[in-house]
Amino acid sequence: MKSRYLIALLLLIPLADSLALVGLAAFVFPWTVMVALVVLTGLIGMLLVRAEGRHTMRKLERNLSAGEIPTDQLLDGGLLIAAGAFLLTPGIVTDALGFLLAVPVTRYPIREAVKRFVAKPYLDRKMDGFVSGNVWTGGFPQQETYDVDPNSYRFDREDESESG
Repeated sequence: MKSRYLIALLLLIPLADSLALVGLAAFVFPWTVMVALVVLTGLIGMLLVRAEGRHTMRKLERNLSAGEIPTDQLLDGGLLIAAGAFLLTPGIVTDALGFLLAVPVTRYPIREAVKRFVAKPYLDRKMDGFVSGNVWTGGFPQQETYDVDPNSYRFDREDESESG
């Protein structure tokens, strides 16, 4: 059910892009200025993504050499890949999304939201609670308890002596 909404959202982005381009070109800027603006934002965005990618790789290598897990850098790398894809797609809406993901000031809160609301619940579901520490260390995880009557079990000593 969630994938339907994701696909619908991904299909609405080009529609919003085309409506924004046509609206701005019809009422604000001439077509040539709009085309130049789209190309210029794409080029500037790709230079920004490239620089941020290099910075993220340096931080990732530094964390790995120190023996630390580079979780933030890996998420930043994924967000930078998404930013590059958005910036390569011509349009104003996709360029705005790309710049939001490429600039560190806005990327860090997005990274923390992805970590908290997407990655951690997904990994927790797949790893049965080991990511958040919600694991059972003893007993049974069910909340229900059963009272067992000791007289309901029958142990016959005769069966053991006959068979062996």
